[in-house]
Amino acid sequence: MPTVELESRVTKQWGDIGFQGDDPKTDFRGMGLLGLINLVFFSENYTAEARQVLSHANHPKLGYSYAIVGINLTEMAYSLLKSGALKPHFYNSVQGAPELQDFHQLYCYLAYEFDKFWVAEEPESIMHFNQYREKFHSIVKTHLQDPDVSLTPTVASN
Repeated sequence: MPTVELESRVTKQWGDIGFQGDDPKTDFRGMGLLGLINLVFFSENYTAEARQVLSHANHPKLGYSYAIVGINLTEMAYSLLKSGALKPHFYNSVQGAPELQDFHQLYCYLAYEFDKFWVAEEPESIMHFNQYREKFHSIVKTHLQDPDVSLTPTVASN
């Protein structure tokens, strides 16, 4: 929301992009700065897609907490990295050793694909988030079992 000026660091405006309270720092406890950097990377490098995802997140019936879901997806990506499940993806997608930028690109893939998944599934409410998160996680893990996998965003980078 680059055209909306932030009133102060602690403000109800944070709820407009899916934070739980008036102070976004409390929502980053699980993933810290990495969660924030991923959200910013997505919005700066895939601006149109991030706006589309935010629009879906603000849907009156199918909506979800954009920022909270994003932080959850950072945790998902990090757990996949720690488990070694991302090795085939990085082998097929990156020349040389993976760098932090490559992790951010993976996050963009997850953010965009989770949004498409969520909209297609039409969950009853956000209260079922964990169930759908686990289903999406299983889908991603299944993709990662393909030795030719490359989880790269299928959208044009800005």
